[in-house]
Amino acid sequence: MSLTVNAKTFTADNFGVNAVAYNGPAHTLSAKDDIRLARTSPKPTASFSGVGRTSCKLTRTLTLTGALTTSGDSICEINVSVPVGAASADIDAILNDMGAFLASATFKTHVKSLQISF
Repeated sequence: MSLTVNAKTFTADNFGVNAVAYNGPAHTLSAKDDIRLARTSPKPTASFSGVGRTSCKLTRTLTLTGALTTSGDSICEINVSVPVGAASADIDAILNDMGAFLASATFKTHVKSLQISF
């Protein structure tokens, strides 16, 4: 099993009941290049059908300049909660909006400079 992200292949390495970890091409014993996909099933109550939860976590070891250490891990994690019964088109719309925002100059500025007011 593998994932392709930006023309990089991540190969499944560790399987859990509700999670799978994938190693990327830059993964070594000392450098991380990992994606972890996880899920949590909905937990309905008497008055609510519940939400399904998924997450994706990308961890990569970076070479640092001007820091006290020569390397450090950068982590990008996305958590999604979808109520049971949500229309597929609504899910696509929220994912498309978030994907566009993640790729935007505004989000990159937010991450690089910690700016939150635009």
